[in-house]
Amino acid sequence: MYFCQLSNFSCMNYTRFLPLVLLFLSFLSSCDKSLNVNADWKDITVVYGLLDQTEDTTFIKITKAFLGEGNALEFAKVADSSTYPDKLEVRLDEYVVANEKDTLFIQSYPCNTITIHNKQAGDSIFYYPNQLMYYSLLKLNESHVYKLYIKNRQTGKEITAQTGLLSDFEVIRPQVTASFPMGKSFEVKWKPSKNGKRYQLVIRFFYLETLKTNLDSSYMKSMDWLVFNNIRPTDISSTQPFDLYFPGDNFYTQVGAKVPVNPLVTRVAHHCEFIFTVAAPELNTYMEVTEPSLSLIQERPPYTNIINGIGLFSSRFMKSVDSLNVSDMTKDELKVNSHTKDLGF
Repeated sequence: MYFCQLSNFSCMNYTRFLPLVLLFLSFLSSCDKSLNVNADWKDITVVYGLLDQTEDTTFIKITKAFLGEGNALEFAKVADSSTYPDKLEVRLDEYVVANEKDTLFIQSYPCNTITIHNKQAGDSIFYYPNQLMYYSLLKLNESHVYKLYIKNRQTGKEITAQTGLLSDFEVIRPQVTASFPMGKSFEVKWKPSKNGKRYQLVIRFFYLETLKTNLDSSYMKSMDWLVFNNIRPTDISSTQPFDLYFPGDNFYTQVGAKVPVNPLVTRVAHHCEFIFTVAAPELNTYMEVTEPSLSLIQERPPYTNIINGIGLFSSRFMKSVDSLNVSDMTKDELKVNSHTKDLGF
């Protein structure tokens, strides 16, 4: 899963919170074999939000855990199972860091609600296509700290969390041209983001597709290649640039796997976009805990940084190097490479 999509409300994978809920249920049932786990319901607030100053809108997903007799996966498909019936008080409080111990309050930003209608089947096990979100249009400042405050007006319960933001960073290579040499490597080089804990790169390859029977019907299409999503600095305070090399052959393998063969069209390589994403320490920890374990110890403790709730409130930063010309060498290779020669390039 791309972590650059973790704050995309249409792609949120809330399945990752299900183990936390199931863990709570298993704890109850392990206390007494005759205990009815549905007898005593407890309000467990589930919060998910990532701040990113490159976005014009901040979305916060707030739901609740649920209990019921029967299949939990079926309950998850019903919006009322995990949606609070009443509107919550939600706000983002902005602070400036005065020193290592103190922060100074600046302003509060109330969050309103909106219903999103584009969640797709398969995005998660939960209900779709409509989902209730809390949002704010505040302009985030990368040098400030933001505290999330949630209050259930009906019960008085308060949930809080806080996070800092990540700084902008410089991409050194590539700059003008995207080139993927066969039998050789291409270079990716960038300076670190302050406090960035994990980096991801997605290369988006754009190509123009034209019907052979109608040369006026051309469409721009694209495919994504996840090059890496687990590059971590040994020291988040280091200013040493990352300088990595990857096999150029992998580009043609990816194109061959993701662009379908269609004898009715011709294709022309157009440009590439290198999309870098950096995760804050809390987001990195959350990803490490939820990633498949490669050791004999499969069970890991659930991670949350939400006070009086469960979930994640953190930050990320996205930076894109767009409109990179595809080199002539790469265009020629697309025509003859064993993975792409039948694609019409």
